[in-house]
Amino acid sequence: MDQKFLWGSALAANQCEGAYLAGGKGESIIDRLPAGKDRFLVMEDPVHHADQNYDFYPSHEGVHFYQNYKEDLKLLAEMGINSLRISISWPRIFPKGIEEEPNEEGLRFYDEIFAELARYQITPIVTMNHFDTPYYLSKNFNGWAETITRECFLRYAKTILTRYHDQVPYWIPCNEINMAKHLPYVGAGIQAKTPQSVADAINNLLIANASCVKMAHELDSNLKVGCMLAAGNTYPATPKPEDVMLSIEKDRDNLMFVDVQVRGQYPNYYLKSLAHDGIKLNLSTEEKEILAENPVDFVSFSYYNSRMCSVEGSQKSTQGNVFATMKNPYLKETDWGWQIDPVGLRITMNTLYDRYQKPLMIVENGLGAHDELVNGEVYDQERIDFLQRHIEQMQLAISVDGVETLGYLSWSALDLNSASTGQMSKRYGFIYVDLDDKGKGSYQRIPKASYYWYQNFLK
Repeated sequence: MDQKFLWGSALAANQCEGAYLAGGKGESIIDRLPAGKDRFLVMEDPVHHADQNYDFYPSHEGVHFYQNYKEDLKLLAEMGINSLRISISWPRIFPKGIEEEPNEEGLRFYDEIFAELARYQITPIVTMNHFDTPYYLSKNFNGWAETITRECFLRYAKTILTRYHDQVPYWIPCNEINMAKHLPYVGAGIQAKTPQSVADAINNLLIANASCVKMAHELDSNLKVGCMLAAGNTYPATPKPEDVMLSIEKDRDNLMFVDVQVRGQYPNYYLKSLAHDGIKLNLSTEEKEILAENPVDFVSFSYYNSRMCSVEGSQKSTQGNVFATMKNPYLKETDWGWQIDPVGLRITMNTLYDRYQKPLMIVENGLGAHDELVNGEVYDQERIDFLQRHIEQMQLAISVDGVETLGYLSWSALDLNSASTGQMSKRYGFIYVDLDDKGKGSYQRIPKASYYWYQNFLK
């Protein structure tokens, strides 16, 4: 493979930093998500549950990356990665989102992060908004459903692009943008969820993404700006034509977001569905031009699992990155019911590249598992097998299918609070963090067997 291929891993500010009100930071929408059974209650119905008091909020302390970033980045450099995807916390820069001037102390924190990465010659890939909409904008303006949130985001985007354009070559404005449809509070900060407010939020997010492309290219023609999708193809459960058609419709629910960001306009199938549901697409002539004239430079995506569907439905369902799915009898599952499908990664890569002819970047791929610390060591062979099999399929997509691919960034660099469940016990990292589901522990970092496997692989 090309020497410039990005081999690395990934982190998200809201899951790792902690220090949730330190250095002038404001509250993010994720800072209102408790651990345990109430977490999805808040995600699904923030109007009635986000302002209640809960026992434990995982994001408030994270895994102390804010305090330990030098140690963590040193460990990752020693593992041998040449790239790291991180996110900047929007409310660390604009605490409420509405401020005219940024929080300088927040910016200085990221100054130090990028200085450390440069020291180790690690290329940063930066997500501007990784489920980190300021809570103030969510509470007072229904998040991305209102254009004021888009305007606030673009002020924030201009601030960080201007400050870091000579240090960060790759930018992703919005993490898993299709979550605005599937989980509107997390994906778009929506509190009052209606079909119209979700459509408005999606529209604002897509225009914001295109506006970031325009802004970045005008600032520095070398910058690359991508979109980011929670990906994974949907298989029909049978060859029954109705099942095949349903699988196409399920995939369109997600691919629509990339259709707009690559092709510059809304696809007819989406416009028809809005009209059928009586939803008005509020799009000015100027906004249409922004979408049309500013396609993304690359398509990035997370891949954890494939899905399966049937018009008959099924009692046998399982989980997978917010999307519930039918059980595929040919696949094994993780401890959390996510189906393991390495070949599905190759299928997804071919689907995206055939459809868009844009370079791909895999920015999340990993295994959530119960990792046990035994005599000071973690033998996570299951994770090694998972990563190895997925990387093999990626390499086939590149070498056999000709899929242009920029990089592979595993999820995650070190153990984090799980985005979906808030648990620490659902571990993804190469580096074990001594912390339990209630936030108790020493925060000690211990490289796992997978750390040494990846280190050897990268050599």
